[in-house]
Order: sequence, then C-alpha cells, then structure tokens
Amino acid sequence: MKNVLTGFLILMIGIMAQAQSPIGTWKTVDDKTGKEKSHVKIYETTSGKLQGDVAKILTPGKEDAKCTECEGDNKNKPIKGMTILWGLEKKGEEWTGGHILDPNSGKQYKCLIRLKDQNTLEVRGYLGVSLLGRTQTWTRVI
Repeated sequence: MKNVLTGFLILMIGIMAQAQSPIGTWKTVDDKTGKEKSHVKIYETTSGKLQGDVAKILTPGKEDAKCTECEGDNKNKPIKGMTILWGLEKKGEEWTGGHILDPNSGKQYKCLIRLKDQNTLEVRGYLGVSLLGRTQTWTRVI
C-alpha cells in the first residue's frame, strides 16, 4: 500500500509540474483580424531550452505558405514546420532570453513568455527592452 501511495504522489507531482509548463500545443490569433492563425508546438530541446515550431496553419488558403520575407536559412521555406520560437530559459515565473520570428514579415524579435494560467500563454516580442514590444495571448490546444 505504501508503494502504491508513493507512486501515486510521484505521478501527481509530475502532472502538476507539466500543467505549469508552456510545453504543449498553442493556438495563435491574428492581432489585426482576431482570427485563429496557427498552432505552435512548444517543447524542450536537449539543451534544456524551449523551442516552438508551427505545427498547423489555420488560415484557409495559407496552409502551404512560404516565408518569402525571411532571411537566411528560412528564406522561401514552408512556414508549417518552421521554428519560430527558440532559446527560452526559465527565470522565475517566465521564460526569457529567447527569440521569436514573425514569418509574415520575416522579422525576429527578442521574446519572453509567461503562463497567465494553465491554458493561457502570454508571448511578448520586443526590440531592445521589453517595454518596446507587443504581447499576444495564445491558448492551449493540447
């Protein structure tokens, strides 16, 4: 009985830790139109940092869009499957020190993310200091 209780407690701690993590799939919304835009899958890399890839494009007619405005390796690559969030490390209640790519404009920004609650993620892209940027709210899909 003691082993069962110990196993149950370990399982519950693991579930609670995952619930307080941005790891998972998130739905993004277009700032201008308010329409659902994509699903981004956030995961932990082998270096322990968070990264996010476009898992699905929700805008009809843009499912096969390419990043025509991107530079470097992403130039003219499909947006679906593209890494748009990378290098985030946990610092207190947020993950910071990373970058985010806007595949529509091809621009990269510094980025920080924080969980507002278990199913709401605030994603802030900025230039220079965090005050000079904008925040998007993503909702958990999975």
